[in-house]
Amino acid sequence: MARLVKFFSPFSALREKLFARLYIAQAVSLLGDAVTWLGIALLAFEFGGDHSAGILSVALTLRVTAYIVFGPYAGVLADRLDRKKILYTTHFIRMALVAALPFVQTLWQLYTLIFFLNVFHAFFTPAFKSAIPQVISKRENYSNAIVLSNGTWQLLGMLGPGLAGGLAAFMGARQIFFFDAITFLVAAFLILAIPGKLIAVSQDKSTAPARISAWSDISRGTRLLFKNPPIRFAVMIEMIIAIAGAQIFVNTVGLVKGGMGLNDQHYGWVMMAFGIGATLAVFSSNTLDRSQSKRLLLLLAATVIISAISFANFVPYTVLLVLWVFAGLGQGFTYLPSQIMVAENIPIHEQGRVYGAHFAWVHLFWGFGYILAGITGNYFYPREFLAGGAVSLILFTVVLATSHRKTGKPS
Repeated sequence: MARLVKFFSPFSALREKLFARLYIAQAVSLLGDAVTWLGIALLAFEFGGDHSAGILSVALTLRVTAYIVFGPYAGVLADRLDRKKILYTTHFIRMALVAALPFVQTLWQLYTLIFFLNVFHAFFTPAFKSAIPQVISKRENYSNAIVLSNGTWQLLGMLGPGLAGGLAAFMGARQIFFFDAITFLVAAFLILAIPGKLIAVSQDKSTAPARISAWSDISRGTRLLFKNPPIRFAVMIEMIIAIAGAQIFVNTVGLVKGGMGLNDQHYGWVMMAFGIGATLAVFSSNTLDRSQSKRLLLLLAATVIISAISFANFVPYTVLLVLWVFAGLGQGFTYLPSQIMVAENIPIHEQGRVYGAHFAWVHLFWGFGYILAGITGNYFYPREFLAGGAVSLILFTVVLATSHRKTGKPS
């Protein structure tokens, strides 16, 4: 009973009325995001058929490029402007961009919309995260609000593809973007309903830095990130997960719709299975490994996801559903370890730049993973997942060998 109460304790943050409005807006927006990316995958298949992997890898690479280039400066902007204004403005703009997706006729139009869609998502994210403490009146509710926000992100990531697949089956792959646009519109009005402004506390001009250098902060954060052996190992495992996970996001649509000859809804269900695994992993990771280094959990994560993707080209759809649950577990197990270790091992005044460096490096890994997934999808079809699994296994072996040599013993 005590564990059950603890499991639902994050929902106590919803007693904060202002946070409840912001949270509902986030939930609606996240649902729209899930629909967006499943719809883009279906558009990629419409344009490229069995060669959709190349199109989707470019689209996802544009996504992480927008995050890497604009993310650091978006955080600076969130400290200088009214965060509420940033939140609803980015929602209105994203609504317009998504509403234009059903009308694309060429790949350059699709790529342009995807890039700008994620530019404004990059500006939304730091404003949203930094706005949470401003709408919480009781400090003890802050951690519950963060847990609830992150848990909802995982949950809707799980449910979204299944819902989007069902919508695509009844409305058509292009028409689901109109549903998506409505979610952004609703979220924007929910944010507008929050009274007042959400302006960061002004710094004393005498102590404020002469100029802001986001890239120097990332450089300093990178040194701290890779200096600590357990954190470095966690980040390297995240690289493995990115290489393997990119295969799932890029090549699953071609496998299900091209190789297996199934429909949009089947694609939605298999991605939902992946989301189920990731969600279960997030809520169970601390129970499975309570050590400070989380090394066993990280080793399990890499082993599970590499094994799952390596057999994907040789199994029927029902077995693929099971494999994608395990692949989701592998990805979900790496979601928290590095963040927890940074909090426990890095001084508080240095944590911001370390988290910023971590954000940039992880998205660089995913960017490389998307490019590699596009190559395997185009040149190794119909054994693209086997090729991706082989590359992931080689990198995993290298990481294990170098981590033992540098640390002398398991971290």
